[in-house]
Amino acid sequence: MRVAQQALARRYWFAVLMGFILLACTFLVQARSPQEAQLQSTLLVIDLPREGQTTYQNIRKGSPFPYEKDGTVFGNRERLLPREARGYYREYTVRTPGVRHRGARRIVCGGPVPTEPKACYYTEDHYASFRLIVDRP
Repeated sequence: MRVAQQALARRYWFAVLMGFILLACTFLVQARSPQEAQLQSTLLVIDLPREGQTTYQNIRKGSPFPYEKDGTVFGNRERLLPREARGYYREYTVRTPGVRHRGARRIVCGGPVPTEPKACYYTEDHYASFRLIVDRP
């Protein structure tokens, strides 16, 4: 009887200890806020793929774009970019060599004037992550 009680007590304290460990891990591995992630994740224009550099230059020039969806409103449903009013962000396709469809690469720019964006972001994984595009380090 006494051995059974000791075994039960050990299981109980083991479960309590594991609960505290999991709780501690949860606090230690908290994801950064989108704003924190964006501040740390930048990409120089010259480090964009060649097709991305072309798209970025075309955005600044207001050039015609090859895809019908280019220049349309990006809703930021993923909420990875800073929150802004609907219509603030616009998306543009970055061509992917060897792919016949639009692919996963995009540049999303925000601002009231499309040719003078306040900020542009690059995603190569179809909006799963973004990197802020900067002109100089």
